[in-house]
Amino acid sequence: MPRWEPGGRERLVVAAVDLFTEQGYDATTVAEIAERAGVTRSTFFRHFSDKREVLVAGQESLSRLLVEGVAEAPPGATPLEAVAEGLARASGAMGPLNRELGPRLRAAVAASAELQERDALKSVGMAAAVTGALVERGVPDAAAHLAAEMGVLAFKLGYARWSEGDRAEDEPLAPHTAAALQELVAASASLS
Repeated sequence: MPRWEPGGRERLVVAAVDLFTEQGYDATTVAEIAERAGVTRSTFFRHFSDKREVLVAGQESLSRLLVEGVAEAPPGATPLEAVAEGLARASGAMGPLNRELGPRLRAAVAASAELQERDALKSVGMAAAVTGALVERGVPDAAAHLAAEMGVLAFKLGYARWSEGDRAEDEPLAPHTAAALQELVAASASLS
């Protein structure tokens, strides 16, 4: 087995998602993931602390991109306009592999209470990061929290629609997250 090959992290993610889908999260070992990815166990642990972490591999990057987009929104932008900028920035980083893995990843998470918990923590972490970026812009706490939660939900809804959509269409994620945010804004207006 080669000591190093490019794309090891991505291969580990694909291998883990495939194995979790095929045989379940609990039945899958780190050794099996590493073997399927064509890397050693030590390579696995250079990238991830445990098998749960494979499913949140991009959380830090995603949160960073959301925050950068919010921070770089025009000075007069409303909280939701700033969130839309964050969604556009984060969505732009998602490519064909992200789209391909979406349905399988959702199936693996749905089949495991442990993964559902980890997925919920991922959402909380992203919302906290966006809330902080909005507060830095001077948005009051309550509005910042609400806008951030709507942004995270819009990302999740848009990503689900994009990844389950027609693969023949080579479309970016951004229009889906933007549309989801608009739907949520309209839905929230109908609550009063």
